[in-house]
Amino acid sequence: MDRLPGFRDFYPEPLPHSDVWSADARQYIFDKWRAVARRYGFREYDGPPLEPLELYTLKSGDEIVGQLYNFTDKGQREIALRPEMTPTLARMVAAHERNYKKPIKWFAIPQLFRYERHQKGRLREHFQFNADIIGENDLAADAELIALLIDTLRSFGLTSKDFVIRLSSRNAWQDFFNQRCPDTARAYEFYQIIDKLEREQPTASSEKLAKLGFSLDEINSFINAGTPTPELESILQNLAARGLKDFVKVDYHVIRGLAYYTGVVFEAFDQQGEFRAIAGGGRYDNLIKLISGGKVDLPALGFGFGDVVLLELLRARDLLPKFDAAIDVFVLIEDETLRPPSLKLIHDLRDAGCAVDYSLTPAKPDKQFKRAQEIKAAHTAKLERNPSGELTVKIRNLQTRAEQTVTPAQAVLQFSRK
Repeated sequence: MDRLPGFRDFYPEPLPHSDVWSADARQYIFDKWRAVARRYGFREYDGPPLEPLELYTLKSGDEIVGQLYNFTDKGQREIALRPEMTPTLARMVAAHERNYKKPIKWFAIPQLFRYERHQKGRLREHFQFNADIIGENDLAADAELIALLIDTLRSFGLTSKDFVIRLSSRNAWQDFFNQRCPDTARAYEFYQIIDKLEREQPTASSEKLAKLGFSLDEINSFINAGTPTPELESILQNLAARGLKDFVKVDYHVIRGLAYYTGVVFEAFDQQGEFRAIAGGGRYDNLIKLISGGKVDLPALGFGFGDVVLLELLRARDLLPKFDAAIDVFVLIEDETLRPPSLKLIHDLRDAGCAVDYSLTPAKPDKQFKRAQEIKAAHTAKLERNPSGELTVKIRNLQTRAEQTVTPAQAVLQFSRK
């Protein structure tokens, strides 16, 4: 039986073939995401994978339903698998924002689901690092969030030669639109055209723009000028003060297609242009008010950073480490009369924080030693009795072949990670 199209199986390394994904690489990415977020003072949250369908149609309209995994449950509720995390965050914050000091700095690593055509860099499910700041209007929050994204990418060994943050502003585009088109109801249609400029043929974009009274030439002229607005200039100066100016540039191609963005927006791209956007986000100051029915009005901003494109990028740059079993000690049991004290040694080593393995059933010494090598154990340990009848442990370093004999207590102390 095969897995569903657009979904992934995650296996421990070494992988059986190229059509499956590495559970070790996934955990490596999760650990990096968490470590950098916590260094920035962000706290982890989570929500349910199933939400009321209305949570998404309220924000994006009924047209989003075609992109969702949605159904009527046994309680006759219209629900959907979450396609993104921001609406869940807005709902959670609206419910209990009084319990938290502002600004709220939270992150999550949800699995998200979209029913769409799967392609390179885009599947029907993925894991995503979401980081958001709630309750702060100052542009320092925008700079802080972008710095978090930059440092997260840097934590994987990526440099300014590998990626760039393209910085833009919905406010700048709003002003551009308002000065030329009196029909404000068509602003979102205009944003959608700008969002697809780099993915559509110029003739198609030109025809769509002409219907709104714009020419492709004037759009390109505005983009190519790349003049930072005062808000973007403030963020650029903030990032430069941190030593991060080489990682960011103004690029008005970026507008972010989602309707709820209200101010500064940004996307991370690989410098060689081989992949889809690595991450993206911006301000969404009206979403919490919308989700709460006007009861809670808090400014907010955030980004989403998926694992699929990131994994492809790290593989292409040869930046994924080798994932071994990381077994500290393989305990050899060559004398079955010593199995009970060997089990005690194994448990004591594990209790001391060591990764320990052994043969569950009696096996020949050479077979046990081969197993230790197969799982790349760092050491073997074998209980023996000395001439006076006392138990000793012979420890062997499998890399240097050095051996030593110690007491069981000394062995535990030697390998202790506590």
